[in-house]
Amino acid sequence: MAASSIGYQIHINVNSPILLPLRTNFSSLSFTFSNAKYPLKWNHIGCPNICALPAVSIMASGSSREMLPPALDSSSEPPAIFDGTPKLYISYSCPYAQRTWIARNCKGLQEEIKLVPIDLKNRPDWYKEKVYPANKVPSLEHNNEVKGESMDLIRYIDSNFEGPSLFPDDPSKREFAEELLSYFDSFYKAVVSSLKEDKINDAIAAFDSIETALSKFVDGSFFLGSFSLVDIAYAPFIERFQPFLLEVKNYDITTGRTKLAAWIKEMNQIEGYTVTKCDPKEHLENYKRRFLYQL
Repeated sequence: MAASSIGYQIHINVNSPILLPLRTNFSSLSFTFSNAKYPLKWNHIGCPNICALPAVSIMASGSSREMLPPALDSSSEPPAIFDGTPKLYISYSCPYAQRTWIARNCKGLQEEIKLVPIDLKNRPDWYKEKVYPANKVPSLEHNNEVKGESMDLIRYIDSNFEGPSLFPDDPSKREFAEELLSYFDSFYKAVVSSLKEDKINDAIAAFDSIETALSKFVDGSFFLGSFSLVDIAYAPFIERFQPFLLEVKNYDITTGRTKLAAWIKEMNQIEGYTVTKCDPKEHLENYKRRFLYQL
C-alpha cells in the first residue's frame, strides 16, 4: 500500500506567483532556483489549502514508504485482470520498465496505478496468455487495454493521468525534447558497442553529445531546464552505464563534463527516481555477465 503523502520538487524560474491547491500532505519539499535574486515566499492566503508560490513546474514524487510487492513468477496467481484498476507490469531490474515506474511516481500516481512486478527469469505463463502477448515489460493495463513500449508508455502516462505535466509547453523545448527522445537509440547503441569492445571511443562521443544537450537550456540542470520525460528516458541507462565504465573501463563519464555531473546529482535528489534504483553493484555484476565475458 502506498503512503498517502506525496513529496514535491518545485522548480522556480519565473518572477510571478501562482496559486497552488494543496490536495495532499507534503512529505518533502525541495527547491531549485534559476533566479537567485527572487526570494522564496510561502504565504497562506486565508485558506489552509491554498498557498502562493513563485513556481511554474511541480513534480510529484511518491514517498519512499510505498511497500513494493514481490515479483510474480511461474508459481504466482495472476492479479485481477481488467478489473478497472490501472496496472503497470514491470521488472525491478529492467531499465525500460524503470522509465515507466519513474513516470508513475513523478506524476504522483502510486495510489492510482498498481505496480505488478514480474520475475523475468521465471515468468508466469498467464502474463503472456492473458495480459501481454509480447511477453515483455513494461506494459500498462488501462481502460480495458494493455499497451507496451516504454517510450510510448511514459508519454501515455503523462497525457492520460492526472498530475504535473512532464512535457514542456514551450515550443522550442518540445522540439528539442523530440530530438533527444529520437536520439536515444543512437546513444544506447554507441555506448553498448563500447561496452563490448576494448575501445570506448563511441561511448566518449555519445556522452559528449549528452553534455552538449545538457548545455542548451540554462534555466535548470535537466535536459530541458526543468525535469521532464527526457530525463526519465535516459536516467535508467546512464545509471547502469556509469558504474560499468568506471570499474571495467576505468572511465569516469563525469570527468570534464560538469553538466552531466550536475544532472546526475539533481536526478539523485528526485525521490520518484531514487526509489526505483538498484544497487550500483547489482548493475555492475549484471553488466559484467552480459558484456565482460564477451571480450
